[in-house]
Amino acid sequence: MKRIIAIADDLSGAAETAAAFLTEHAETRNNDARSAQTVPGKTRADDGAPLVCLLPHLPEELATALRNLLQDGNHGQDASATQDVGVLVLDTDNRRLTADAAAGRLRQVLHSLPVGDHSPTVFLKIDSLLRGPVASQLEVLSADGPVVLAPALPPLGRSTVNGTVHHQGVPLHETTLWHAETSVPPATIGAALQPLATTLVELATVRGGGGETLAAALKAASAGRPFPVVVCDAETQADLDAIVGAALSIPGVRFAGASALGSALGAALGAALGATLARTAGRARNRSAAVAHSLIGESATKRFPLLVVGSASGPAREQLQALAADGVAVITLSPADLLAGTADLTSLEALTAGPAAVTVDASAVDPAVSSRIAGALARTVAPLAKDRPLMLTGGETARSVLDALGVQRLSVQGEIEHGAVLSLAPDGNPVVTRPGSFGETNSLRTILAVLAGYSTSSPSLTGNPSTTHSPLPMAPQPSPPEKGPAMNSVDPAELPYVAVTMGDGAGVGPEVVVAAVLDAQINAECRPVVIGDALRLRQAADILGIEADIQTVASVEDAVFTPGRVNVIDLALLPADLAWGELSPVAGHAAYEYIRVASELAMAGKVQAICTAPLNKEALHAAGHVFPGHTELLAQLTGTEEVSMMLSTPKIKVIHVTTHIGLMDAVRKINPDLVERTIRRGHDALIRAGIANPKIGVCAINPHAGEGGLFGQGEEAEKIEPGVKAARESGIDVTGPLPADTLFFLAGRGDYDLVVAMYHDQGHGPVKVLGIEAGVNITVGLPVIRTSVDHGTAFDIAGKAIADSRSMVEALHQAAEMATRPAVAV
Repeated sequence: MKRIIAIADDLSGAAETAAAFLTEHAETRNNDARSAQTVPGKTRADDGAPLVCLLPHLPEELATALRNLLQDGNHGQDASATQDVGVLVLDTDNRRLTADAAAGRLRQVLHSLPVGDHSPTVFLKIDSLLRGPVASQLEVLSADGPVVLAPALPPLGRSTVNGTVHHQGVPLHETTLWHAETSVPPATIGAALQPLATTLVELATVRGGGGETLAAALKAASAGRPFPVVVCDAETQADLDAIVGAALSIPGVRFAGASALGSALGAALGAALGATLARTAGRARNRSAAVAHSLIGESATKRFPLLVVGSASGPAREQLQALAADGVAVITLSPADLLAGTADLTSLEALTAGPAAVTVDASAVDPAVSSRIAGALARTVAPLAKDRPLMLTGGETARSVLDALGVQRLSVQGEIEHGAVLSLAPDGNPVVTRPGSFGETNSLRTILAVLAGYSTSSPSLTGNPSTTHSPLPMAPQPSPPEKGPAMNSVDPAELPYVAVTMGDGAGVGPEVVVAAVLDAQINAECRPVVIGDALRLRQAADILGIEADIQTVASVEDAVFTPGRVNVIDLALLPADLAWGELSPVAGHAAYEYIRVASELAMAGKVQAICTAPLNKEALHAAGHVFPGHTELLAQLTGTEEVSMMLSTPKIKVIHVTTHIGLMDAVRKINPDLVERTIRRGHDALIRAGIANPKIGVCAINPHAGEGGLFGQGEEAEKIEPGVKAARESGIDVTGPLPADTLFFLAGRGDYDLVVAMYHDQGHGPVKVLGIEAGVNITVGLPVIRTSVDHGTAFDIAGKAIADSRSMVEALHQAAEMATRPAVAV
């Protein structure tokens, strides 16, 4: 069997790489989702899951381990664990070694690989920010053949342009991302690899002329002796896919890069890997939650998760603060005390009473001794970590803790969010690893929700069965705050009712609705009642593998809210044999009726918000309901003259002055009064969502905001500026009109709370690039708040158990947050 051998220099990167192979195969290579059941508690790799092996540090032990893992026949002790693995990821733990030591360990690994017909495809996973002994390892990798290097990591906004690594458009050497390193970041990749010979393939070559042209360019760039390292520019996953596809035509080529290049390699070599990875496919987004649920199960209240965070710096500090606000015990240890062996162990007693986190005071960490600190931290927490679900951030910290626990391999099950990988240890214990610099504010909350069997306000995975559990008791804080939020502290009678419409029954709506309304935190925030088709929801639950108690109710008041129950006002409009993923006027009419009933409930004060799954406009029109979309349909049904569409993602929020009309019509429609009203609606919505004094930026229509009259016909001065001025004079903090490209960049880094877009694609394009998986569509101006997913019916994946429910969960969360309370509903 053709194998991929991936070699990583730290553990979190190794797991991230394995998940990239698994996710790529699961999402794109297998349509039979129902054949990919996860076997609870299964820890060996004979289900095809990528395996991460923690290589020992001593040369003699390393040699023995490599013989057992890599030689033909696999006669060693690990043979049964690796013989059917299509992707084997080896963690060399080289990140903090000297250049010579790292080169020596990598050379030993490469010399152990099978040769001839059994030779694997080799992928060296390096840090996307070029940290660690990258040059020395690439020198070893390129000693026997050409190497193609592409360190871009598009999911995190990390690109390579003109041979320079960029983060969110800023050159690496101009960022603070190397703050924990003992040296300065390189200005270019070539500088980082000196004295190695490198050749650059620029972005224009990567994207121009097709695969044969790129293949020729790569072959020419890799010619010569010694073999040069071919550095490739890339900004998107499509760029990386093109690089891999072209490079595979080079005999003996080896690859180096971040996990995104591994994903491209997995896609390109999918057929060669055969059915091995395919057996794990179909539930990539569900798998992590399903496995965690099956492992924790009834013992969840006894096996509290433990999070070990290498250092509380930057994003990690904010993530830990979010946990602490939820009542999770967070213990911060002094590096000096750890190194001296004098850490106050009595403070760690709180870690055994519930879900908890332990970290190190980042302000006191000396990068020169970070390895010693990681080892001391691991030895300190190891007695508390045994037999507990674990979350370990930072490759060095993760490796140290698992070494202290005697864990030598991990079977990778899936990715909770980018870089946060759920694996199983040989004893079946779940372990989540994640690079320390990854994740938004709610990242640790999301991971803890999967491990602990309860969910927070963070978006959940599709079909997460664990969210049907009741919340776990929280561990006491060593010094509890005077007042903190408690989960489920609100009287259920005070929670708003939210009408959840099922959307087009032939699309992904039924799947994402079932997954979202089972989310425990959603049920702690609101009382969701689905308007739809009970039979279709049961079919969706079966596809997802979820045990859901789907019950029909005649009215909102009849709904009963217990864990695992879905309340449905069943309109019974869909046939039992309705095909998934096919246009249907019947489904289009049903989707209209779901909206109509939800609107009537809202107008009668029976529900305080509406949350809609996607409908298909073509199916809606085929059924005789000619509306541009949900927004206009809801406006008519509720008798509202004017509403605005707002898109919300974790990074930016955008409200539109015009929506579903042609561009020329949109420009004609824009006027100062409409601009002012849109600004006011957006301002009021953000205040309602808890932003006391929102800062708003308004887009121009023309490039460069008209450039003083050079572009356009003076639309900015005539149509936009008077509206902005009127809103500003009323006390709203609003700026504009600004060039749209500049404004979205500024909003993306946090300078603005809301962007006012002039037309549909001006606002939708950036939003879908920055966060469609957790994007929410909010209709502002209706009698009640209405939220929706920011994606369509996705007919191509409907009924395959691979739809992502995070946007639906977030839509329900925002509906609950912005809804009126029952006591004041009108």
